[in-house]
Amino acid sequence: MSAKPTEAKLLVVDDEPNIRELLSTSLRFAGFEVVAAANGREALAAVEADEPDLAVLDVMLPDMDGFTITRKLRAAGRHFPVLFLTARDDTSDKVTGLTVGGDDYVTKPFSLDEVVARIRAVLRRTASGEEENATIVVADLELDDDAHEVRRAGEIIDLSPTEFKLLRYLMMNPNRVLSKSQILDHVWEYDFNGDASIVESYISYLRRKVDRPEWPALIQTKRGVGYLMRTPDRR
Repeated sequence: MSAKPTEAKLLVVDDEPNIRELLSTSLRFAGFEVVAAANGREALAAVEADEPDLAVLDVMLPDMDGFTITRKLRAAGRHFPVLFLTARDDTSDKVTGLTVGGDDYVTKPFSLDEVVARIRAVLRRTASGEEENATIVVADLELDDDAHEVRRAGEIIDLSPTEFKLLRYLMMNPNRVLSKSQILDHVWEYDFNGDASIVESYISYLRRKVDRPEWPALIQTKRGVGYLMRTPDRR
């Protein structure tokens, strides 16, 4: 009998042996292939050797923190999604995680069901294969699904997988106000009550990349309602 195919290959990085083993065992039971690492050096080596589809990455590690690891991965062209584990419900940790290219976070202590649900949600929203047009253009902003590239005024803009999905959703709905709950449902696809504040954080950092001061602002806020991608002819 052939082995049942796994959902995805995951890299679990945590320096606490009990947490690392618990997560690895639970994720294997949930249908994932799992590679484990105890520190940043092992994590970077595992990425090269095993090419994971997603990393579950503890923020606090003995040799380098999870944010530094993520920066190194992104600088090396590794753009698979990253789910951070943070010991505190600390907004600064969450904001830093978003800015370095993270895709979601779970606060310790966590439930295993929540971790599995968030992993599946991240994998769904970062998976390719949707059937819309490969290239979307709004003003001088261009998103190429096939190449997974974004350009504005001809300049490449580096986005994390979740930032790419959020921008894509805005660009697919030009001049339409999208509520935080709509964005959560489409971009994060949570199977549970999502945290709407993450939408504000991602919009803020997306604006810093896409709406730089030298360019006309395209991402607009409709106070009390939501956000929209406004085309220049609809001011």
